[in-house]
Amino acid sequence: MRIIIEWIYDYKDVETTFRSDELPPAHALAISEELRKTGRAKNITLIDEHDSTWTVKELKKYLTEMETEPTNICVYFDGGFNRESRMAGLGCVIYFEQNGKRFRRRKNLLVNGLASNNEAEYAALHFSIQELESLGVHHQTVHFMGDSQVVINQISGEWPVYEKELSNWADKIDESLNQLGIKPVFELVGRKQNEEADRLATQALHDIEIDGKIELKE
Repeated sequence: MRIIIEWIYDYKDVETTFRSDELPPAHALAISEELRKTGRAKNITLIDEHDSTWTVKELKKYLTEMETEPTNICVYFDGGFNRESRMAGLGCVIYFEQNGKRFRRRKNLLVNGLASNNEAEYAALHFSIQELESLGVHHQTVHFMGDSQVVINQISGEWPVYEKELSNWADKIDESLNQLGIKPVFELVGRKQNEEADRLATQALHDIEIDGKIELKE
């Protein structure tokens, strides 16, 4: 997350509004405290990249929570579709740090009601965001890795979305990300690099449920 500080500076009954560059939250908090101590700064407002406003108290609480919440998050997702059974397998692998340790979360899901492999890929991305929510991830940058050119290029705005079903998924994904305050970074990777998520999707299609979390040792 990045924070912009806005404040009104009062000098000899002349008020001027100032706006900072984007800052890391801890830096923004420290500068806000210094501005407050001058006695001349009024209406100090903290604004994140989603245009949400924060009070100093709220930002302090957020930084305290971040000490125990997942950070440095990288998500791999993949979806598979069986044309004969009309079933889809979704897989996601989430790497993150928490309390000074590194973890890997793996989960898959078997679903029906989808119509294509592209829709399964979108569903897998949405599924991974739901898992981020269950981990308590919010208001930070998250890297999403997938091997579907269609999904990565469409969801990042590089390609238009013409199909109604895919457009609906894209809207759901955008809404979920906005609700969590997540700033996504999408990256297209090769199938080899995405093999963990691919394996999870395939296992789901074979009715093999995976749901686990392990600490990664160096």
